[in-house]
Amino acid sequence: MNGAQAKMEVHEDLFPRLEEARAITDRLFDVVKPEALYDRPIAERHRIVFYIGHLEAFDWNLFRGRAFAAEPFHPQFDRLFAFGIDPVGGGLPADQPSDWPRLEEIREYNRRLRQEIDSGLGGGRAGSAGAAKPGGAANGPNGSATEMPSRDLLLHVAAEHRLMHAETLAYMFHQLPLDHKFAKMFQASRPTPAVPVESLRPIEIPPGTATLGLARGDRFGWDNEFMEHVTEVPGFTIDEYKVTNGEFLKFLREGGYQERSLWDDKAWQWITSAGVRHPAFWSEPDGRDGHWFYRTMSAEIPLPAGWPVYVSHAEASAYARWAGKRLPTEAEWHRAAYGAPHGPERDYPWGSDAPNARFGNFDSAQWDPTPVNAYPAGRSGYGVADLVGNGWEWTSTVFAPFPGFEPFSFYPGYSAGFFDGQHYVMKGASARTAACMLRPSFRNWFQPRYPFVYAGFRCVEN
Repeated sequence: MNGAQAKMEVHEDLFPRLEEARAITDRLFDVVKPEALYDRPIAERHRIVFYIGHLEAFDWNLFRGRAFAAEPFHPQFDRLFAFGIDPVGGGLPADQPSDWPRLEEIREYNRRLRQEIDSGLGGGRAGSAGAAKPGGAANGPNGSATEMPSRDLLLHVAAEHRLMHAETLAYMFHQLPLDHKFAKMFQASRPTPAVPVESLRPIEIPPGTATLGLARGDRFGWDNEFMEHVTEVPGFTIDEYKVTNGEFLKFLREGGYQERSLWDDKAWQWITSAGVRHPAFWSEPDGRDGHWFYRTMSAEIPLPAGWPVYVSHAEASAYARWAGKRLPTEAEWHRAAYGAPHGPERDYPWGSDAPNARFGNFDSAQWDPTPVNAYPAGRSGYGVADLVGNGWEWTSTVFAPFPGFEPFSFYPGYSAGFFDGQHYVMKGASARTAACMLRPSFRNWFQPRYPFVYAGFRCVEN
């Protein structure tokens, strides 16, 4: 373990970050009417009630025995709420609402956990007696060393894990019937005009390099973000904007979902067996003058042609084949986003300024997408728009470890459990992605036939 890896210096107390993340998820559960908290909005996922317990149980299981010593007081709940599900094999959970504990029991468990965690962490006072860990030296920000992880590293993990779930919960709640949510929590979205077709132009990216990943040091990253490495990227052209609902509607109307040659074998089996005929966020016309509708978080509105389309990787790949193009690799996407004609790679597509509302639709500023040309200040050095925020972007890269990967010693399955060839890398961010995860090295990933994520795409050509 080298010196840079051995210690992550404390520049600020990170406990307030965890408190802020807690406040975000607490408010998010208030979106759902109490009688719907045992619903399962997405068949492949747990019921909502699981996540009410999971967020607190994760923190408890993470900190206890590492950041402080404490005895478990409800081992059954510690296990029940420990892990979510990722049904790669196609199996769906079959539990019933009655199989889960009463909400009052879960909330009392959560209250006790927060009290124990806050006490064990010293109420957020770095270096206090209560913040001491049971033993061992602090390890690096990637958590790969065998020594006990530092308090700061664990706080980073707890805060970002919770913020990731805030986004997961948002897209789950998006699938709830509208009358299962409190309308007063939302500001209704309105239809917006389509982006002029003449502005949907490909942008040429010259050959060059992309610096993927993080170097070991004093900056936090998840284990799959390490190690930093430079890769050569041949020249290519990339769409100026994400593919819009309006553009995708052309694919649908020209029979894209019925054309076998556009789909690989597993994707074709999926759309035929599940009856997939349009994006999950769209509603069929049902005799309404042939007009398509879009389900926002709070209402059903006429299809906003200028918003990015949200689809699965399988649907994005089929569209790209139909258009005679393909999805970008992770390295191509990175070069288009952070490269520049002159000078080094940028911290963000727009430059070095910290993320703010001028540059894109992110950090939970809105519930729904915006037009793909709404943030000209967020363009990359090559002029590519809307790269960070307004929807993750699918790449053609299978999620796999970077050279030098080491799993978190305290969370070995965070990434490694998904290096199975059945998940694809997504880059960028959605409207509900926290600003702290807009760093260039952050990698998201999902299965190719999962249509509920806030994920769009753009196409490339050589």
